[in-house]
Amino acid sequence: MSDVVTQAVQRLNQQLPLKDRQDKLSAPLAALHREVLASLVTRGRPPTRAEVAALVGEDQVDAAIARLGGDDLVVLSADRREIVGAYPVTAEQTPHEVHVGGHAIHAMCALDAVSVGPMYDVPVEVCSRCRVSGEAICIKQEGSRILEATPPTAKVGVRWQHPSGDHAAHSMCMEMVFLKDDAAASAWHGGDLQNHSVFTLDEAVQFGARFFKPLVS
Repeated sequence: MSDVVTQAVQRLNQQLPLKDRQDKLSAPLAALHREVLASLVTRGRPPTRAEVAALVGEDQVDAAIARLGGDDLVVLSADRREIVGAYPVTAEQTPHEVHVGGHAIHAMCALDAVSVGPMYDVPVEVCSRCRVSGEAICIKQEGSRILEATPPTAKVGVRWQHPSGDHAAHSMCMEMVFLKDDAAASAWHGGDLQNHSVFTLDEAVQFGARFFKPLVS
């Protein structure tokens, strides 16, 4: 593991401490969080309220959803009664489409998109666009291994910032992007490398795996 990736994992854990938040949950709530992630990836949708009730009890559904949403472990619907996503995947529309298990879901950001494969060691295909040029970016993975990338020069850029509002998904994640090559990356960060990082696809996969896999292992 490169120093670049190790430092990035540490920095993101400081800004969005998902594993630390999960570890503080009761056993049933931690199990629910893992089930939300599994359902999004394996079924292409979050669990229904009935499925949540099967894990935490009928009288605890609202409290369980509120707790996970309050900890920003999941993203909630506008009425805050339904789970719509959990980092790294969501039923909401985003620029990052992930094909996995015969269906399509969306990732909250570019880093999230390349993290789904290593989380569950499954084949995925990611379809997105360069933030600067709008050019299509397609990536095929087998777990942590990149099989094909178009263009092969694609990068993942992260603008480091703390989440704002209710969810990092609607703030911080908006600035984790795909870039088609080094020139697009330079245009994107404008020389501000204190607040921006650019990763090769292989580095981004390692980064995402280190950050997200502990949530499901």
